[in-house]
Amino acid sequence: MLCCHMLNYTLRRILGMIPTLLVISVLCFLVIKLQPGSFIDQYLEDPRFSKETVANITRQLGLDQPAWKQYLNWITGVVTRLDFGYSFASGAPVTSIIGERLGWTVFIAALTLALTWLIAVPLGIYTAFNRYGIPAQIANFLGYVGLAIPDFLAALLLVVLVRQLGGTNVGGLFRPDMIDAPWSFAKVLDLLAHLWIPVLAVGLEGVAGLMRQMRASTLDVLSQDYIRTAKAKGLPQGRVIWKHAVRNAINPLISLAGLSLPTLISGTIIISIVMSLPTIGPLLYDSLLNKDQYTAMTLLMLSAFLLLIGNLLSDLALAWADPRVRYS
Repeated sequence: MLCCHMLNYTLRRILGMIPTLLVISVLCFLVIKLQPGSFIDQYLEDPRFSKETVANITRQLGLDQPAWKQYLNWITGVVTRLDFGYSFASGAPVTSIIGERLGWTVFIAALTLALTWLIAVPLGIYTAFNRYGIPAQIANFLGYVGLAIPDFLAALLLVVLVRQLGGTNVGGLFRPDMIDAPWSFAKVLDLLAHLWIPVLAVGLEGVAGLMRQMRASTLDVLSQDYIRTAKAKGLPQGRVIWKHAVRNAINPLISLAGLSLPTLISGTIIISIVMSLPTIGPLLYDSLLNKDQYTAMTLLMLSAFLLLIGNLLSDLALAWADPRVRYS
């Protein structure tokens, strides 16, 4: 019976995403079109291109059509053929351009997210139960520092520190001679040697914020009557912590976890540029800067889709973790 309720709830939410994504696509297209200028401006400013050449390029890209028709052609291709158009800058299909970077984007973001939770949640629990101890005070201070330092600045500081210590594994994910080399144990080691700086820089702020949220949620739960009752009954401390306190304190964090999926695209734009990482973030930045509308539209829609999926997954996880939550 519970499985049927969950399945019906999931199907309703998925069907509800369709009109939401359509509305978001219209808004994204309007925002992109409201930007001053267009992709063709770079050719108009270049004396090597005649007016006839610029007119031909405009016609080939479909930019001579009204805005509503450009959107209608794009959304029709998406719905009927999963065709997201072509990049104005390279002429390649948008899906292939994004696909080249999507794997590394998901890998780096998923690794950072997993390490963030593995470090931040235990730290938040520890600082809540030992809030007057010196280690907890040090952890809270480092949390303030982590929240205050932007990820790109942390990356730059780590790069400077590594260079001062004589290290060379900074920038990108591989040495130049390893980029096109087949996978081997040496290539994996080279990846790990480059990977720790961006993961640490991106995860620093996440660990600090998540730790403080877990600490605040745990402190709030510890003041509840049922915790005092459990202690008065003489339950073991470990059972009070894990079965009663932590299980309820982590619920708000599950809801927030769904908001972290869109950061696969937009959360690491600056640090990816600074560290020369082959992720989607710089691609979104370049497409918006160059007014490459179909690439930008697809990436913005992907970010919106990830947000909707993240909210759905967090709601399902919350209902699974907390029996008081019901599917409705």
